[in-house]
Amino acid sequence: MWAVIATLFGSMVYFWMSAGEEYKILPYYDPDFVEMVEAGRVEKVEIVTESSGRLLVKGIRKPLPDEDPAAPFRFGVYCRQKEDTLEKFLKEHGVGYKYVEQNPYVAGFLSNVLPLLLVLGIGYLVFSRFMKRAEGGALSFGKSRAKLLSRDTRKVTFERVAGIEEAKEEVQEIINFLKDPKKFEKLGGRIPHGVLLVGPPGTGKTLLAKAIAGEADVPFFCISGSDFEDTFVGVGASRVRDMFDQGRKSAPCIIFIDEIDSVGRSRHAKMQTRYDDQTLNQLLAEMDGFETSEGVIIIAATNRPDVLDRALMRPGRFDRQIVLDLPTLEGRIEILKVHVAKVKLAPDADLRRIARGTPGFSGADLANLINEAALIAARQDKESVDNADLDEARDKVLWGRERKSRKTDEADRKITAYHEAGHAVVNVLTPESDPLHKVTIIPRGMALGGTMFLPEKDITHVSRRKLLGNLAISMGGRAAEEVFLGDICTGARQDLKEATALARAMVCDWGMSDALGPRTFGANDEMTPLFGRAANDYSDDTAKRIDAEVTRLLAEAHQAARALLENHRAQTETLVAALLEHETVDGPAAESIIRPLPPPSPPI
Repeated sequence: MWAVIATLFGSMVYFWMSAGEEYKILPYYDPDFVEMVEAGRVEKVEIVTESSGRLLVKGIRKPLPDEDPAAPFRFGVYCRQKEDTLEKFLKEHGVGYKYVEQNPYVAGFLSNVLPLLLVLGIGYLVFSRFMKRAEGGALSFGKSRAKLLSRDTRKVTFERVAGIEEAKEEVQEIINFLKDPKKFEKLGGRIPHGVLLVGPPGTGKTLLAKAIAGEADVPFFCISGSDFEDTFVGVGASRVRDMFDQGRKSAPCIIFIDEIDSVGRSRHAKMQTRYDDQTLNQLLAEMDGFETSEGVIIIAATNRPDVLDRALMRPGRFDRQIVLDLPTLEGRIEILKVHVAKVKLAPDADLRRIARGTPGFSGADLANLINEAALIAARQDKESVDNADLDEARDKVLWGRERKSRKTDEADRKITAYHEAGHAVVNVLTPESDPLHKVTIIPRGMALGGTMFLPEKDITHVSRRKLLGNLAISMGGRAAEEVFLGDICTGARQDLKEATALARAMVCDWGMSDALGPRTFGANDEMTPLFGRAANDYSDDTAKRIDAEVTRLLAEAHQAARALLENHRAQTETLVAALLEHETVDGPAAESIIRPLPPPSPPI
């Protein structure tokens, strides 16, 4: 293409240069021409016979002594008719000449067609380059935006997936089907059309889908539900069609749709026009229109299965749901082992201790924790990551980084010490409470101090007695301010907020109120597009009773915490003194202050 453009451009330039020469229409005996020939300044000429019959005599004259040799000395003379005297005159003076016939078609081509071809060629080149740049842009908005991870891409296998053993077992048959579909077909079995992975964020839904493709050694198409959305009508449906077409061409393969709730949300739970349903309708039609014998498996992920359209969830589409819950203690240990594979750990590093202190952490949270520990060790120029680095990383992820640079006066330190000591004393003296990890008055995150706990095991069912104890622990800081300082301050804001939420959950969600009985309240307490929050499923009188019960629970927890602190004034004062001196007191040391060992029995 570039060669054609260069040829056209060169011809055009030559034509323009030739057309730019201006010649006089004079007889051949023009005095200047005759004088140059007679003076021997012309060696040879060309006689061009034009279509009109005119003769154009072109040549190059020699420069005069006073002229610049670099100057052009082209000349030309038009003769109206062909005369023998011209040839005789040139021969007499030894000037060579030759006749050149000009083709009228060539002249017409050079003057008319060549410029048009040049313009069209340049236009085609520019347009083709624009089309290439537009791939993935406005001119391809109807194409699928799914990213393909082929077999050559670094595979993710089950070795990198930990803490979800039941889910791995449940998808094993999908892997076997992709490897050997005839094994299932000969028995009349049908593999699920679609698999829906449900679980909180960070629990490994995307990682599991990649591992399925890696174990089966098939291509993996990954796309987000939001990639189907567009302001133009019909674009989303077009992308769905194109995605399934790509999958069929690459079969056997896996198509993974992340955050499918953004495109598969229930059509009765959102404000929309009939055009907004086109993408979902196309997805439903495509999932009905292909068979698993084609070798395409649809895997989708969401953390909001409750908002998905019922038509999407019926058998024949997403007919299998796999729940990925937050990992248990043993699951967290296995996940930590996966993430520390490339981290140099110290011999004394205790992963079980870290797993105990991270209940409710997802796999992504644990990966972040290990990374933070490695960064902390690197900043301190350590050779390996030890327990201290892991502890600091866990505390940083949970509560934020220590802000030792924040200077507080002695009065603020004293208030913080009494507040945190109140939490610690009530925690140690409350039955069924989690073990105390450490107490600190060093600012961390948004808090000026903290009382941290270290659960020994994961708890599935929480008793009302334990919840009431947690309420008392939350009130311990405010109660300590009242008992030892004679005043209250703003430091208990977050404690009161969490305690109020817990008390309301006990009354409204878990039926733990004797006055209101074993029932739930607020089943319709969710947002709607038109009217905001929906009406409650209980009367105004019941709402007043709920508020009264929540207030009662908080008041009783406050009184329980205050009673414990008044009965253990000496221990609280000792712990406050230790906090003011050392700023941080670990759990065993604090427990030895709060609940000292009994004196040994006298010998018999």
